[in-house]
Amino acid sequence: MTQEEFRNEAKRMRPQLLQTARRYVGTDAAEDMVQDVLLRLWQMCDELHLPLEGLAVVLVRNRCIDSLRRRSLPRAERWQQSSEDVLLTATESGEQTERLERVMAIIERMPPLQQTILRLRHIEGMEMRDIASLVGSNEVAIRKALSRARQTVRQQYLKKYEQ
Repeated sequence: MTQEEFRNEAKRMRPQLLQTARRYVGTDAAEDMVQDVLLRLWQMCDELHLPLEGLAVVLVRNRCIDSLRRRSLPRAERWQQSSEDVLLTATESGEQTERLERVMAIIERMPPLQQTILRLRHIEGMEMRDIASLVGSNEVAIRKALSRARQTVRQQYLKKYEQ
């Protein structure tokens, strides 16, 4: 791919990449995520072929997820602060933190799509229609997948920790 082709392609797909990044990290950090991905793609420009859009969207999504994982708050606190649904109840904060860490460990072992849906809904607080749009599915399928993912977390938790 020539440098001119890359510039044109980057200019064309930049709004979509920004929209994707905003869904994950919000408006403030989205520009940085897109800029990082475009820089990475620029460095590989000679090896790339058109169309770039699919690759760029995946790279932006992965960059945003990596950024979320590296935030300064521990995973358990991120889950606790952002969750719309109370998955666990505990009387002591130490016990609650331990339970949340267990839940996050279970989530990390789940299939990528279920992980993504759970994180988008409960950590990022995204609406079902937005998740469906991002994943490329319909809202009913996302609701079913989220329900199954929650059920899996609950079953795994009860099986492993509440024997």
